[in-house]
Order: sequence, then structure tokens, then C-alpha cells
Amino acid sequence: MHTAQSIRETMQRGLPSVGTWLQLPSADVAEILGAAGYQWVAADLEHGAFSRSQLPDVFRAVSLGGTAPFARVAHCDMTGIKAALDSGAQGLIFPMIETRAQLDEAISWALYPPAGTRGVGFCRGNLYGRNFDHGMAQAAETVFVAQIEHIRAVENIDDILSHPRLDAIMVGPYDLSGSMDCTGDFAHPQFAAALARIESAAKARQIPMGLHIVSPDPAELARRTAQGYRFIAYGLDAVFLWNAAQNPAAAPR
Repeated sequence: MHTAQSIRETMQRGLPSVGTWLQLPSADVAEILGAAGYQWVAADLEHGAFSRSQLPDVFRAVSLGGTAPFARVAHCDMTGIKAALDSGAQGLIFPMIETRAQLDEAISWALYPPAGTRGVGFCRGNLYGRNFDHGMAQAAETVFVAQIEHIRAVENIDDILSHPRLDAIMVGPYDLSGSMDCTGDFAHPQFAAALARIESAAKARQIPMGLHIVSPDPAELARRTAQGYRFIAYGLDAVFLWNAAQNPAAAPR
């Protein structure tokens, strides 16, 4: 059974934590991915089509396979963060973190007082009050991952990495390259220099660095692991389906 704490310990030991990405708002798909051997499955609330009422069922389905349910919140705001955690997320991925102040605020909204400012109430995360004390303790172990997706974040990377409750960072290569006017050109010298700066800063701070391997490729996973990446999202449900669903007798569109 993978938990927030076991995933944190995996990364602290210098080992990769490999999860995957969920965009299709289906508990059935979530159950399949939850049983597929990943440590965590992240529901993408930023680009996926999830409603607030679907999250508990999606997270329950992920948990059936012994996998920890995570969420990439749509915005780093109090409402979205609280909704994901109240529904049972054990880890949060914060998009578009550009400053330490943004990260301070996001993590504060995710932690109960006195560590943070999260609103206290009965919810699925504490079995609607039945396991209140356990839920409070479990909430304190939530995994926090900041996405580095803009050149402004690179300029502020040392401050961002200094947050004491940050567990990992995750590069968003398309948005990061787009912020430098070289969208998708990962060989561009400017992008390569930004990535090198992030890697150097993360290594100096001993903060696990991650990325999303969007197109499933075992060789790429092995290469990134050998490079030292420790928080890796491998593929996503829609791409897994697309890769396997095409009629081999049909002409490609």
C-alpha cells in the first residue's frame, strides 16, 4: 500500500517515485490505473473534466489497487485545494508556481492550523468526522509538489526550493519553453540552460526533481531515472488509450 509518507521516503532514499496521470473523469479508468503498479495516480484538475462530486469516487477507485490518489489542482487557490484534500487526495501538485510567496500560500491552504490555514470540517478525508484525529494526522503528511513552468519560476528557483515542506518539483516543459518563446523546442539553448539551472538548484537543495513523460516510453523512463529524476509522471490515461486503440488496418489520420 503506497501512502504519502512511503512516497516521500522513496524519494528521500534517492529512488524514483513513478506515478501516472488521469484526465478522463471515470472511476473505472481510475481503478485500472490504480491497479497498474504505480505509486500514485494524479487526477488532472487543471486540464481534465472532473467535477467536484466525482473526486471521492475517483480517489476511492485509485486506492483499491494500493495506489495513493494525488491531484493536480486547477488553480493554487483555497477552494480547489480544499476540495481535493477533503475528497481524499494524499498529494497535491501545484501548477504554475513562480514565486516563494505563491508556494507559501498554497501550502498554507493545504495544512490545518497551527501549521497552515486550511478550513477544518467533516469530510471524506476524515470519514466525515468518524476518524477526525487520524484524518488530521494524515493531512500533515500530504505530499507537496511545485510545478516549474515559467521562466519567472527559474529566476526565483532558489527561493521556491527553500520552502521546508516542499517534497519535490516537477518541470512543465511545454509551458516553460513557451514562456521563453520556444514552445516545444526542448533542444533550444535557452530551454537547455533553464533546465540546467533548475537541476543544479534542486541538487544543491536536495529536493527531488520530476517531470512528465507524456508519451509512454520505457527507454525514456530509464534514461530520466538514470539522470536523477525522482518524481516522474509516466503517460496518461488518454494517451494509453489512444496508443492501444488505433485500428492497425486503418490508415492513420
